[in-house]
Amino acid sequence: MKRLSPADPNSYSRPDQVVVSSLHLNWDVDFSRKIVSGTATLTVERKQDDAVHLILDTRDLTIKSVKDEETGQVLQYAMGEAHPNFGSDLKIVLPSDAKKKFKIQIEYETSPSCSALQWLAPEQTAGKQHPYVFSQCQAIHCRSLVPCQDSPAVKIPYTAEVSAPSGLVVLMSALRDGQQEKENRAVYRFRQPVPMPSYLIAIAVGALESRKIGPRSLVWSEKEYVEKAEFEFSETETMLKTAESLCGDYVWGQYDLLILPPSFPYGGMENPCLTFVTPTLLAGDRSLADVVAHEITHSWTGNLVTNSNWQDFWLNEGFTKFIERKIVGRLHGEKARPFSALGGWKDLADAIRTRGENDPLTCLIPDLTGVDPDDAFSTVPYEKGHTLLWYLETLVGGPSEFEPFLKAYLDKFKYQSITSEVFRSFLFEYFVDKKNVFDAVDWQAWWHTPGMPPIEPQFDDSLAVVCKTLCKKWVEWDLAKDCPFLKDDLDKMSSNQRREWLALLLEEDALPIKKLEKMNELYNMSSRNNAEIKFRWLRLGLKAHWKEQADEALKFVTEQGRMKYVRPIYRDLYDWEEMRQQAIAVYKANKDSMMHVAAYVVTKDLHLNE
Repeated sequence: MKRLSPADPNSYSRPDQVVVSSLHLNWDVDFSRKIVSGTATLTVERKQDDAVHLILDTRDLTIKSVKDEETGQVLQYAMGEAHPNFGSDLKIVLPSDAKKKFKIQIEYETSPSCSALQWLAPEQTAGKQHPYVFSQCQAIHCRSLVPCQDSPAVKIPYTAEVSAPSGLVVLMSALRDGQQEKENRAVYRFRQPVPMPSYLIAIAVGALESRKIGPRSLVWSEKEYVEKAEFEFSETETMLKTAESLCGDYVWGQYDLLILPPSFPYGGMENPCLTFVTPTLLAGDRSLADVVAHEITHSWTGNLVTNSNWQDFWLNEGFTKFIERKIVGRLHGEKARPFSALGGWKDLADAIRTRGENDPLTCLIPDLTGVDPDDAFSTVPYEKGHTLLWYLETLVGGPSEFEPFLKAYLDKFKYQSITSEVFRSFLFEYFVDKKNVFDAVDWQAWWHTPGMPPIEPQFDDSLAVVCKTLCKKWVEWDLAKDCPFLKDDLDKMSSNQRREWLALLLEEDALPIKKLEKMNELYNMSSRNNAEIKFRWLRLGLKAHWKEQADEALKFVTEQGRMKYVRPIYRDLYDWEEMRQQAIAVYKANKDSMMHVAAYVVTKDLHLNE
């Protein structure tokens, strides 16, 4: 394997030699062949006078030609040997003149198996009439869609013209800049003036409609979902304004939401101007809309200030989780913030139990040399990163001292990509009078030691008391005695408290099936639509080896592809030896309808690659 970049263990590109400074895409979306074809025109600049090559990342791309756009000169290029995790390097010989800047036009097409794209036949969509395609480029899948410097260290503005069949709508992670009809095709134009990393390039093409939900926000989806989505996300502008009060001005102009088909593998993806969202958030009562607060926060933490490589992913996700909870506290009462953090701590403990407390990928800053970032994806950068920031905030005296630092940090490093060391240096610089405090922090343990954080914060658990009480009551109930529970037990709880109650039960030994049957009879658990509650309820049944729940769980993992739900349920079914082969059979029958990243990790969860 060729040596990867010394600055980014997951990229071949060498922006220290020649850097891409802007990008224009001219694409044709071909549903019949399941490819995107066209040109990528890269404005590039020599950073080293003796540099003779532009090195780009690619994966499964067919390169047709490379030329200097301004002179028409055909440029020589070579494609390196493909690596299963990182694709191939594309090495382009620059024109021989002494210019610093060039416009390099690459004509190419993607593969039908492009890992960044999910192609859906009409019958796989809600409307059943039209095909659909959408992208997911994080972490290193953009190289399968665009020949690029696929490292978060490189941030560029971009423009695009995209041709698609008439009657379909094209959306991108950019401002819409007009459209026109050409024969049986519609051509959409886009511009993204704010520099951003390649993993935030995004596209969706389908039979989409929109509704206005705020002065700078539309919600998009197939028409079957659009009114539900309009209701569910009607508080988006309030969240945006709350985020601005913490983080500074929103610089991206538009903030739209796109509700994707169920196979989308994440809760949300923070593509600029167009957050992608899973339909599992459509609970009907706005109880899951706080996920949008997370994606909004990424407009600053991740999109504006970005981790310079995927080893520092916590700089994106830990900061985002930390500020998201501040937004939740401001919107739902300050006690909601530590209550959410308590749930996050449980999720972190569960993730580390699953991976193993000595797994090096549970370090906050893992070594990703030779490692696909998809293999490192977990709750760890979110919750371990959040816990570190909570701890640091406590050390400096609380939110009133730490929140001005957050705003200063975001302002100082906006439009940049940074490392954890840069963050730490600024922390010391800003809190110059707290040097002794921060010197005492065990940074090695926080950043480079696997397992749980070295310090567990003392979160206010007052909202959890009712959850703990009901959990204890169910665990201790003697089935030989009368049932002490009432049908309205859960009515006294918020949706998040019900989630916490179920999470607490999951930490206990498996409940007898008779108790679960009674719980279902009293609380109607099986018919609850909140996906977070349904997920935990199904896992309780699987833990108890309740056959009836196994069928429901298998149905759940085929109806939607959100990895947060699909992976733990498949792992539970694999661990239940009697259900293992059925789970594997269901996965094999369903994997072609899953997005690449989800199928990739579930294959490993089911030990099918061994």
